Amino acid sequence: MKEFITEAKRENLPKVLAFVDGQLEAVDCPMLTQTSIDVAVEELFINIASYAYDMENGTAVVQVTVLEDPLSVEITFIDNGQPYDPLAREDPDITLPKQKRKKGGLGIFMVKKTMDDVRYEYKDGRNILTIRKNLNEGHKENEQEI
Repeated sequence: MKEFITEAKRENLPKVLAFVDGQLEAVDCPMLTQTSIDVAVEELFINIASYAYDMENGTAVVQVTVLEDPLSVEITFIDNGQPYDPLAREDPDITLPKQKRKKGGLGIFMVKKTMDDVRYEYKDGRNILTIRKNLNEGHKENEQEI
C-alpha cells in the first residue's frame, strides 16, 4: 500500500491524480481503465475538499493498494471531517429530464457504476471510502476496441 496525505483543498487535486496515476502506471493499468479511475478519484477528492470540513482546513489521506488475483487496485480516501456516507443517498433517477431531477448525487452514482466495488465506513472518527477496480477487465476492454 502506498499513501499520500494532503490538505483537503481543491487545488491539490492535480497532486492526488499524479500520485494515483503513478501507482496505476507502475502496474501497467490500461489507459481506458486509468481514465475511469481518475474520474472517480476527482469526484471523491473534490467532495472531501468541498464538504468534509466546513470552513476549517483538514487533511485527506489517499491510499492505493494493488491486489492480486484478480489484478485490481483499491483506492481508499480517509478524512476526519463530518460523518457522511455518500452511498446511503438514493441514486438519482437518470430517466428524468435534468430539470426534474433532485440536485446532487450524480457524481457518486457515476462512481458506483464505473467501479467494481465501492464501500464506506465511519470508524474512529474518520470517513473511509474505498473504491476497487479490476485491472484485467480493462485489458479485455482495450483488446475489444482494437
